[in-house]
Amino acid sequence: MAMEKEMIAGEVPVSPFSRLFSMPGLDCFNIVTIGFKNEANPSAFIEGLKNTLLNHPRFSSILETGFGENKAKWIPTKVKVEDHVVFPEIDPTIENPDQFLEDYTSNMVFSPIDMSKPLWEMHILNMKTSDAESLLVARFHHSLGDGMSLMSLLLACSRKTSDLEALPTLVAPKKSTVTNVRWSLVARLWLIIKLMCNTFVEVYKFLLILCSVRDAAAPLMEKPSATLSPNKFIHRVISLGDVKFVKNAMNMMRSENDIFEYVRRAKKIMDRKKLSLEPLFSYVLLKLTMEVFGFKALRTLAMRIFGRSTIILSNVAGPSEEIRLFDHQVSYVAASISGFPQALIVHITSYVNKVIINLGVDLDVIPDPHHLCDHMVEALKMMKSAAEEKCSTDLNV
Repeated sequence: MAMEKEMIAGEVPVSPFSRLFSMPGLDCFNIVTIGFKNEANPSAFIEGLKNTLLNHPRFSSILETGFGENKAKWIPTKVKVEDHVVFPEIDPTIENPDQFLEDYTSNMVFSPIDMSKPLWEMHILNMKTSDAESLLVARFHHSLGDGMSLMSLLLACSRKTSDLEALPTLVAPKKSTVTNVRWSLVARLWLIIKLMCNTFVEVYKFLLILCSVRDAAAPLMEKPSATLSPNKFIHRVISLGDVKFVKNAMNMMRSENDIFEYVRRAKKIMDRKKLSLEPLFSYVLLKLTMEVFGFKALRTLAMRIFGRSTIILSNVAGPSEEIRLFDHQVSYVAASISGFPQALIVHITSYVNKVIINLGVDLDVIPDPHHLCDHMVEALKMMKSAAEEKCSTDLNV
């Protein structure tokens, strides 16, 4: 009886959106791939996880979804790390390690997960690929956290390569340096006006999507037999310096047939959405729907939003300096997600001087995701070449 009371006392309610992402049709998992610059040491991972990850209550609790009057809750449990970490034997003479990694990740994503244990697992692959000497491929249920919280967790478990006693940090956003009081007030007033206008536009667009509007017909949505769920995951590592060079050049080049025009249009849309209260409005609407009509209505609403969109784009900023995870020097960090009804999900992460493009695709719709990734990389090269040519011309004038 004492044990039962102690367990009940330790139980924690599941947040509404954690429960949403565990419902049929939206059972989502975060997929994380970390490349290392040295060979993996299994015992170092086991000990490291015991001293870090298990201290987080979500990673040492069982998710009980609950039905009817039974509310969803986190139930603390005793975790054996060895049950969550897999060290597969890999043929060292494998012909195509990069292809093996893609197939292994895709198979892992869609393999059943034991709901009677905490919803996470890690696979340590001791094999060399194009970008790493060994790898960690992990699967975390979305109820454990989103991309930003998992990146913060990675930093909390890591240490700086330059100082093994110091925790790594993310790059802090630049603050405004306006010192004139009058101009500062004018700038704030203008910011409020833009916020209100952007909120009106974005909320109006959101309500249109809820009511009837969907994205225009596109090749990504044209195959009726497609499952519209990612079943293949690939990533590509490119230079962060190239991306920054193109970003800085965008403001210098404005002419007819400008190669940067599509990027400017996309950035304008993103800036408008970020400077609005539409995300807050969406959150409140979804929460009210759950409280008034229940989780079935919430799921229907969420599926309507995702089902009427063509693509998911996301990005997470990583550390700007080299880090070590359990005595393994990190080479790159890639991330994606499974469970959403889209044929294409694009995640961008950064690590030191690298940008990692991660594509989750439905092979019924995009049979050759590498070809799509090649086009994305080629587009960046074209923009960089145009920017370099423009800079060279300006210097010669």
